[in-house]
Amino acid sequence: MKQKSAVSKINARGALLVFPINNKKEPASLWSEFYPKSKMRWEWNSDGDDRVGELWALMKKLSDSREVVYSKWYQGRATFFSRKLFTALLQKSLSHFDEPHISPVAKNLLDTLESDSPLSTKQLKALTELRGKDNERFYNRGMKELFSKFLIVAFGEVDDGAFPSLAVGATKNLYEDLLNEARDMTDVQADKIIEHYLPEGNLFRKFLDKLQREK
Repeated sequence: MKQKSAVSKINARGALLVFPINNKKEPASLWSEFYPKSKMRWEWNSDGDDRVGELWALMKKLSDSREVVYSKWYQGRATFFSRKLFTALLQKSLSHFDEPHISPVAKNLLDTLESDSPLSTKQLKALTELRGKDNERFYNRGMKELFSKFLIVAFGEVDDGAFPSLAVGATKNLYEDLLNEARDMTDVQADKIIEHYLPEGNLFRKFLDKLQREK
């Protein structure tokens, strides 16, 4: 389970979950790519499968490697994209590269991240005044909206509590090169890339189509 091999698998597939959902073959995951005949067991004890922890560590290394793009995309789960596919998805998500159509809460989050990226959950909630149980649903909804439109990405971790917190940042800040490529890409080019990696019937494609219908 090496970083170079993981990047190669993500680039070949275009998109991969990190861990499988209920050990199903689809959508494809890094686990299923590395261990196609092994069921994954979430057991964090002395009897647990060391490979789960190793993949978790690899996920953290890959998240800010810039070789691939890490997001909480498919059903809010950890998802890696190849740079090529992410650029095409970003191109399709942007509305002629004008101001994105997002909710006020999502805009507040995005503006904050465009001012300073990456930030931990704790930092972002504090800066956007979305701390506390009453604001949790608004925060989660806004983040889901931004991840679904590829306007933010997950990027490394920040030590700001008992456990390291996932850091997030604006795509504009962390992957400015991909944003510029998306701006230069035509609809036809983007469609061709998406169709290659996410053909009709693919579960990632079905999820993408669902998100686009909800716009």
